[in-house]
Amino acid sequence: MAIKLEDFDTRCIADDSLPWLPLAPYAELVSVKLLSADPVRGEVILVLRAPPGIELPRHRTSGSTTIYTVQGRWKYREHEWVAGPGSLVIERASACNTPQILADGTDDVIMLLLIGGDVQLLDSDDRVVSIENWRTAVSRYLDFCRANDVEPRNITSQSGALQGNPCNS
Repeated sequence: MAIKLEDFDTRCIADDSLPWLPLAPYAELVSVKLLSADPVRGEVILVLRAPPGIELPRHRTSGSTTIYTVQGRWKYREHEWVAGPGSLVIERASACNTPQILADGTDDVIMLLLIGGDVQLLDSDDRVVSIENWRTAVSRYLDFCRANDVEPRNITSQSGALQGNPCNS
């Protein structure tokens, strides 16, 4: 079968067509929407939502991470800067950080994250306690869909071959 460039189409993902997934057991009050998982590049694209005043687990990434802040304010314990709405944070591969959601607002922090490779969750002695990546993200998504009678979408597709276009609904 010959593949033509025309076979690959622009993809549109309507975030309201995807469920919020709890980030348990790592952060009980935090949830994510998995928008896309790329098994070839090992990347995930997700939206993270966290309430003010909490600290997320310390972690190390094997690839780079890009974070766009949509709403709220947050920082890394290890840095002086504060990211707010419209901020773009570009994190180098192998960075070790502890995200803190600032308690100076009433709205949840909402961030769009593009994560490459593994995210190693660390304990207080910087020992790896868990590893998250595209595979565990997809598994978390499918488990949630099964447990909540939600029809899963193909979030790993790299073409426009999704069943129906959620942006046209």
